[in-house]
Amino acid sequence: MITSPKEWLLLDLGLTDYKDAWDLQLRLIEARKDRILKKDVVLCLEHAPVFTLGRRGGRNNLKVSEDFIASRGIPIVHVERGGDITYHGPGQLVIYPIVDVKEAEWSVVDFVEAIEEIMIRTVGDWGIMAERNSLNRGAWVEMSKIGSVGIAVRRAISFHGLALNVNTDLEPFTWIHPCGLQGVAVTSMKRVLGREIPMVEVKEKAALHLQEIFGVGLERCSLEQIEHLLIHPNEATHQRAV
Repeated sequence: MITSPKEWLLLDLGLTDYKDAWDLQLRLIEARKDRILKKDVVLCLEHAPVFTLGRRGGRNNLKVSEDFIASRGIPIVHVERGGDITYHGPGQLVIYPIVDVKEAEWSVVDFVEAIEEIMIRTVGDWGIMAERNSLNRGAWVEMSKIGSVGIAVRRAISFHGLALNVNTDLEPFTWIHPCGLQGVAVTSMKRVLGREIPMVEVKEKAALHLQEIFGVGLERCSLEQIEHLLIHPNEATHQRAV
């Protein structure tokens, strides 16, 4: 018998403030844990410019002063994901899987490797040969990092995720030691190929590879649907929808 793949929900949030996306993730974790949400959720978005510090992150990996960063209007946010300091900005594809890894029987290591594989296969669709590197988690083109991974797991629910440099402005990466690594360059699909890459096409390919790698289907839904459910969890019609 052929069975249908498990379905995850896919929300494309577009350009989103980091703290707004972070708050939504925390709310989704609670809803997933309490089974208000019956399905795992994938957030797909781009961030307004922000530096984030992971659990190991320290301001010692800033190469410029905090006053300089502030003068550019870029906040610095300390979060609970793994990893060190990184930059997010427009032109970077960010994917946050809110997944019950225990229910799905994924080890954290295998889950992280699956996230890396999404980036490796996606850039491969444009002829870019990326791979893993023992220096640091993520996707690398030779000795330049093209994509980063940093997750956290709370009550068996994953959050945070991957950041793939598509058309990203790379200058802010020169103001930090990316991921706490000295002497490491950061690249993007645009820099490798010498041209802009349509983000909508990259999103489509990444979603396809996510389905392949995790063995799931993706059901698109709106933020309004999710917000309604989080506010009115007892409405059966919305429970069936998501």
